[in-house]
Amino acid sequence: MTVDRVLPTDEGEELVALVREIAQGEIAPRAAEAEAEGRFSREAFQVLGHAGVLGMTYPEEFGGLGQPYEVYLQALEEIAAAQLSVGLGVSVHTMTCYAMATYGTKEQRRTYLPEMVGGKLLGGYALSEAHAGSDVTSMTTRAKSGADGYALSGAKAWITNGGVADFYTTFARTSDDRTHGISCFHVPADAPGLSFGAPEHKMGLTASPTTGMYLDAVALDVEHRIGAEGDGMRIALSALDSGRLGIAACATGLAQAALDAAIVYAGERKQFGSAIAEFQGIQFMLADMAAAVDSARATYLMAARKRDAGKQFTRDAAVAKLIATDAAMKVTTDAVQVFGGYGYTRDFPVERYMREAKVTQIFEGTNQIQRLVIARQLLS
Repeated sequence: MTVDRVLPTDEGEELVALVREIAQGEIAPRAAEAEAEGRFSREAFQVLGHAGVLGMTYPEEFGGLGQPYEVYLQALEEIAAAQLSVGLGVSVHTMTCYAMATYGTKEQRRTYLPEMVGGKLLGGYALSEAHAGSDVTSMTTRAKSGADGYALSGAKAWITNGGVADFYTTFARTSDDRTHGISCFHVPADAPGLSFGAPEHKMGLTASPTTGMYLDAVALDVEHRIGAEGDGMRIALSALDSGRLGIAACATGLAQAALDAAIVYAGERKQFGSAIAEFQGIQFMLADMAAAVDSARATYLMAARKRDAGKQFTRDAAVAKLIATDAAMKVTTDAVQVFGGYGYTRDFPVERYMREAKVTQIFEGTNQIQRLVIARQLLS
């Protein structure tokens, strides 16, 4: 069903309506086939890029749309409801542009941002490593400085859009200082010495390539460093606050898709001479699912509005990510239950939704990490 949204401007309403039209007309009809085949759809990102979605929150002077996060996240939710793999790709891309847009020099922004946010290029975010996931300070990838710039060597893990992105916002050590020894770099996909592993075999999101990334003395000029040496941790954590809102919106869209499918099926499926939607047990289940989706949407919108107002939103982002992704897991599981035995088959999309929901509780910081963030904010 169409979500009854409240947008801050008429322009915002028109943008979200346009994205919904693209999502339901161009992305949703191909989603099941793309996921079954594990096929990355660059075409979907090209269509969204042409519509301005890949730079929705960034300044118009660089080719973005200059929209508030409140609008962007609701548009992102519509994309994820059509196909989570595409929604995730958009969310990650938006996060990859954050470092350059926020910490880049004027010259860097003029040089790189127009194509990054204008829809021509797709980005990847290279922070995690095999032994440095939640604990970023354990990072071992090195950026060795020299007269001509830097040489990056090491390995990254769990790279969304890995091997298909056009650039990677990459973090590497420039000193042994545990928290202030990490720096941020803009790495073009065609940089010599950069390579990628085979896509991971995942439970879900099979149309979104997730790979290892390997840097063998990748040479970068100084202008490819974003921010000062040692600013990487601050940049990464700041970007993740916004990235978690993207994941919260994606999880909400997935949950909404599962709820919609369950409502339609409950109205069509007959048992004991009646549609199962007439049974109180099913009605209560659907009501709880709807309440979970509405709660998830409310938490991410509250965080987005704080972000748009220039207020501190770290705790709000963690709450939104926690609530929305836990809701997605519960709602998709309940949707399978509403479908009964058919829900466990691939004849209907709810089994895919359930498989996809699980990873939302893991990436951009596990939900255990979100609880840690929330507790530290409360007690600081």
